[in-house]
Amino acid sequence: MITVSIIYHSGTGHTTKMAEAVAKGAGSVADVKVQTIAINGKDIVEGRYKNAAVLEQLDASDAIIFGSPTYMGGPSGQFKCFADATGERWYIGKWKNKVAAGFTVSSGPSGDKLNTLHYFFTLAMQQGMIWIGQSETPMNDKGINRLSSYSGVMAQAGQESPDVAPNAADKLTGEVFGKRVTECTKRWTSGNA
Repeated sequence: MITVSIIYHSGTGHTTKMAEAVAKGAGSVADVKVQTIAINGKDIVEGRYKNAAVLEQLDASDAIIFGSPTYMGGPSGQFKCFADATGERWYIGKWKNKVAAGFTVSSGPSGDKLNTLHYFFTLAMQQGMIWIGQSETPMNDKGINRLSSYSGVMAQAGQESPDVAPNAADKLTGEVFGKRVTECTKRWTSGNA
């Protein structure tokens, strides 16, 4: 059995909806344990993320999927505090060869979401992880990958309630992506990569 962890920050609930969609897709694969972990403000002390139990959960994972809203062209400050706290893992190579992926939400169709995905990618590369991108083209009748992102999943939500946005197509994109990341992780960890 493999473990896929989804670590994310959500300011208004929209990113939580995407994390749930990604988890649903990951959980559709047999023999997988999926854990969603929200980054909470109470875990940030004097600007530094401090939750050893969460970091240990991630250490024991086969795949880590990062999620954050895109604020002012990048990940939220809360996510950045978490990422900065992973430096000890980098130093000892703790996440080396784990699978990584990411998703983000902002109000515009672009909204500089690509920069957030690139931040996740850079974090993963520094940790020595294996990045999984989006494989679906927007040429389908279900709206999967309608925002045409291949670095990871992009979703759109503005001031609407999280019950309304992200829309069904964006959540389906997250679901399909969660399944892809999990299938790739199983392949990678089985030695058949």
